[in-house]
Amino acid sequence: MDNQQVSAALAEVGTLMELLGENPFKVNAYANASRTIGQLTDEIASHVNKGTLGEIPGIGPTLQEKISSLVKTGKLEFLEELRAKVPSGLVKMLAIQGLGPKKVKALYDQLQIDSLEKLKSACDESKVAELKGFGAKTQQKILEGIEFLGSVAGRVRLDEADSVANSLLNLLKDMKEVIRIEVCGSLRRRRETVKDIDVLVSSKNPAPIMEKFVTAPGVIQVLGHGETKSSIFVEALVNGSRIKMQADLRVVKDEEFPFALAYFTGSKEHNVAMRSRAIEYGLKLNEYGLTGENKNIKCKTEEDIYKALDLPYIAPELREDTGEINAALKATLPTLIESKQIQGVFHNHTTYSDGANSLEEMANKAKSLGLKYLGFGDHSQSLTVANGLSPERVKKQIAEIDELNSKMKGFRIFKGIECDILADGSLDYDDEILSLFDYVVGSVHTHFQMTREEMTQRIIKAMNHPAITMLGHLTGRLLLRRDGYAVNQEAVLQEAVKTKTLIEINAHPMRLDLDWIHCKRAKELGVKLVINPDAHSTEDLEYYEYGVSVARRGWLEKDEIFNTLTTIEVEAYFSERRKAFTKKK
Repeated sequence: MDNQQVSAALAEVGTLMELLGENPFKVNAYANASRTIGQLTDEIASHVNKGTLGEIPGIGPTLQEKISSLVKTGKLEFLEELRAKVPSGLVKMLAIQGLGPKKVKALYDQLQIDSLEKLKSACDESKVAELKGFGAKTQQKILEGIEFLGSVAGRVRLDEADSVANSLLNLLKDMKEVIRIEVCGSLRRRRETVKDIDVLVSSKNPAPIMEKFVTAPGVIQVLGHGETKSSIFVEALVNGSRIKMQADLRVVKDEEFPFALAYFTGSKEHNVAMRSRAIEYGLKLNEYGLTGENKNIKCKTEEDIYKALDLPYIAPELREDTGEINAALKATLPTLIESKQIQGVFHNHTTYSDGANSLEEMANKAKSLGLKYLGFGDHSQSLTVANGLSPERVKKQIAEIDELNSKMKGFRIFKGIECDILADGSLDYDDEILSLFDYVVGSVHTHFQMTREEMTQRIIKAMNHPAITMLGHLTGRLLLRRDGYAVNQEAVLQEAVKTKTLIEINAHPMRLDLDWIHCKRAKELGVKLVINPDAHSTEDLEYYEYGVSVARRGWLEKDEIFNTLTTIEVEAYFSERRKAFTKKK
């Protein structure tokens, strides 16, 4: 089992234990271990093999034993026992907004409800309203939750959430009653998928803002409409997909705004660390203010809150309690990369393969975005389903690029290809064709069912081919649609150090692959990363900004990203790689 599989298993143990009413300290131990392992930058298996599990914070002897079992056998008898004790319907009930493990357990203990069907029947008969701690209002909310469970997605992609959030912000931001407005939560921290949208507003007159919010275009249900908080389910069409998600609006006084912004941005773990820091100063930090027995510290911005606790400002993307407070104390926080530092992008598709726009259209769009260069990476010959390029068509595209370069002033087009890594690790063209390109992106598109060892060796073999410049979408995942194929990412990153292969952060919001955790590991190893939008149209070229978000979450700085280099520097790099390839041929 890899890190994410072990993390998921431990999280399930914690959930099932809570449903069984187990000791909260034990439940939290599993939940915390799940989170810690899910954010490890190295392989949990390496800790098992070296006997260093105990060095990971929060992993005591009992957890060490269970984690070792998971890694070595892929199974955990304790988890199987818990699954046998807990009806599967109880876990499904947790998906209903407002129903946590304690309430689900109460429903099961008192009404023997163990499925969504039984829960609906009990609500229809008003049995739930009679239970202590529930009431008619909670019962109605449960019915609404059941109704929407089938139609409202659990999570949506970052770009989809951005689109919904921006329409809500645009609706409210120009109202005269609005003083300040921001998006909070996981969307502000730029997580790759988002469950709901949190909008924060400061105002002296919340009522008109609330009214406009609950009557916004696309609202399909009002879940709550209060004086300072309202909740809606909203539907929107984003890139041809119908997105349904919850959005919450909170209105606070303007003097409370920075504190509420920090609190509702999260993460929960970062907030706990910040509150602990405040306690050391004899202060109390919450969503309303920073206060002490004899003083209230006024803060106009989030920056002021951190300054009051003798900390430099910590960017939202870093607020995951993965060492950012400690780094702030040691003055070692990274100077995070910014979108404006990206000079150009590679791995883009045109009508030569499965793209929607021509070479010239893509180049003109890139130039209009302020980029200085653009590289193409159309599919190679074996990927016929994506109109892969035959050797003859490769030469035709190269000639067209040469012609465009002779016409375009102050902008450079690089010749590249997204070359398939075949099942045996060989490349999809012979060396004669590969030598025609400025760079080669090596990617896996087929034979996903290989074992972890086979896939890892396949990719490593390709990386050792001197023509390979960068490795595309390392795991092949499609967010919320398809898990990545099994691959030892640690081994691939270690190999990248030896081969000096650039590793791609595929910025297409369907992929975001490398993920931010492995970006942090690449940083630790000194692996250079390259942000590519994997654009299939002119509009897609702007996706590189999502890659910047991933890089920022991974603590990356300008010098750790290849495409912050100038055109001349990129030309020199590719030239040296080609010379080395020619010598080895």
